[in-house]
Amino acid sequence: MPSWIGPWEIAIVLVLALLIFGPKKLPDLGSSLGRSITGFRKGLKETQDDVKSAIKEDVSAETTSTADTAAASTAAASTPAPTAGTAETGTAETGPAATDTATTGTAAAETAVTDTAAKSETTAQS
Repeated sequence: MPSWIGPWEIAIVLVLALLIFGPKKLPDLGSSLGRSITGFRKGLKETQDDVKSAIKEDVSAETTSTADTAAASTAAASTPAPTAGTAETGTAETGPAATDTATTGTAAAETAVTDTAAKSETTAQS
């Protein structure tokens, strides 16, 4: 109990409550107050349990994703890269030939843009 509330203050409050609400209403008020406090404590405990379980789920998910990432990087490091002409699917080309094709396609697109810009400048100068 706080030090500033003494037994006389509590007695005065109880007497005032008895005078205001009467002897018939006071037990009902006490029981409803008790149910309210019990409900509040129960809700508070459920919320604490939910927060604790959410934290545990986050920690376990974080641990699992870290383990999956480590396993994937280990598997990628231990698997040898396919060489040109020996692709596993038989349809994809890897190695220098594929890089040249991709570079040629990019270079062709850049040339087309440059040609269009040059034509626009020639037309504007005429």
